[in-house]
Amino acid sequence: MTGTTDDQDRALLRAMAAGDEKALKAFYRRHQQRIYAFALQRLGEPADAADVLNDVMLTVWHQADRFEGRSRVTTWLLGITHHRILDRIRSRKRQRWEALDEEPPDERPDPAWQQTTDDEYRKGLDTCLKALPAAQRDVVYLAFVEEHGYPDIARILTVPEGTIKTRMFHARKALKACLKRLGLMQ
Repeated sequence: MTGTTDDQDRALLRAMAAGDEKALKAFYRRHQQRIYAFALQRLGEPADAADVLNDVMLTVWHQADRFEGRSRVTTWLLGITHHRILDRIRSRKRQRWEALDEEPPDERPDPAWQQTTDDEYRKGLDTCLKALPAAQRDVVYLAFVEEHGYPDIARILTVPEGTIKTRMFHARKALKACLKRLGLMQ
């Protein structure tokens, strides 16, 4: 396929709408990491993130013909992902009593990429990011990791663009204060 990534994604969606399973596999390979990372960042549990990934891809397969083309495919895709994450969170709240029977999550070492000279700063930043309210954390993730602009983030999270700007303002302020408290910023 030639053309932009978005053009390629649109072509895959058209093929999926026509029932092409190979297009679904190609689309999955292109976007699985992005969806999984977004879900894991929000949910914190690999199994939940994997379930969200599967739910999103099933939704894409069944609703490929509903993509209207008013945004980039990734914007549409992350919007679906955002809603599946919210579904998972609501489901967790309803089933909280079952969590008492589960074993605590195992403590895993930090990924190897964090073992650098910037290790202390990265750990501090991670701590500060986790301390943000989920709504602010989502905006920071979509802006800095997924590299979406405010209009796209507003569409993904289905809130006004002004709300996105406000969340980013408060997130930056909170991150700066947190990093200062940890002695990682002046």
